[in-house]
Amino acid sequence: MSYAVFVTRDIPDRGLQMLRANKKIKLDIYEKDEQIPRKELLRRVKGADIILSILTERMDKEVFDVAGTQLKMIANYAVGFDNVDLAEAKRRGLVVTNTPGDLISESVAEHTIALMFALAHRVCEGDRYTRAGKYKAWGPKLLLGTDFYGKTVGIIGSGRIGAGVVRRLHDGFNMKIVYNDVKRNKELELKTGAKYRTLEQLLKESDFVSVHVPLLASTRHLIGTKELKLMKKTAFLINTARGPIIDEKALLQALAKKEIAGAGLDVYECEPLIDCDPKDNLDLRKMDNVVLTPHTASAIEATRQQMSEIAAKNILAFIVGKTPPNII
Repeated sequence: MSYAVFVTRDIPDRGLQMLRANKKIKLDIYEKDEQIPRKELLRRVKGADIILSILTERMDKEVFDVAGTQLKMIANYAVGFDNVDLAEAKRRGLVVTNTPGDLISESVAEHTIALMFALAHRVCEGDRYTRAGKYKAWGPKLLLGTDFYGKTVGIIGSGRIGAGVVRRLHDGFNMKIVYNDVKRNKELELKTGAKYRTLEQLLKESDFVSVHVPLLASTRHLIGTKELKLMKKTAFLINTARGPIIDEKALLQALAKKEIAGAGLDVYECEPLIDCDPKDNLDLRKMDNVVLTPHTASAIEATRQQMSEIAAKNILAFIVGKTPPNII
């Protein structure tokens, strides 16, 4: 039996080479280095047995209907899976997998801390200031920032990525660790002295709040107006998870009113738009107390290659009748 596999966007080649080497697989890859238009996606998935999807593509009832009843699997090239309608996939008996891995967790943890540093030491502000020719002489009050040492970091979600952030900050900067999760992380507590807190307690205590939970119905707008008002005026909010976990409108208001010190964002509520409502006169891109990156927290060559390999291993396991290692 052969399997038609459609890849919704070209990915790093390690996994693709593994798939090409299997004679049972007929591979079709969207050839442009851009997000596939929805109309083209619906045309190309027809007849596919397996779709290797990217997080930018919605895998929903419409896609499943157009693909056909022979569709058996969605292999998502991402750790998150909020782009896949899991309930509909389950109803149809589709196997859904994702691509978690050690390198991915480490890369995102490092990027999270990079955003923290950029905010605390006002790196991006300093860069703009210097490039604009404003630096004339050293000054004792010029671009005063915040140190890490001894501060409190609050981690919302203590999985691989959250724990990776905690480990680095605890070991390297003697930071106090508080965390919130749906269940206690005893290992994290034992190794780092992390203290469990309710979300409300965490927001009140932390100098840095970093979000590391998946996007679920229960986590959408987990951080909104009420939660932002609980934070210290000197605190920074970091999000490298999924944009809709934070209510962007509430965040814009909090930043504009300086209810918090700043935000570091790699993901956005209306992504790829940076601003959900361009008519509201508040724009994250124009705020000095915000550092923005284009969803590149895992953008490391080795990491993206590992994700490609994991996606391929999920598919290869499935076609020989085994349970994929990363089945959701």
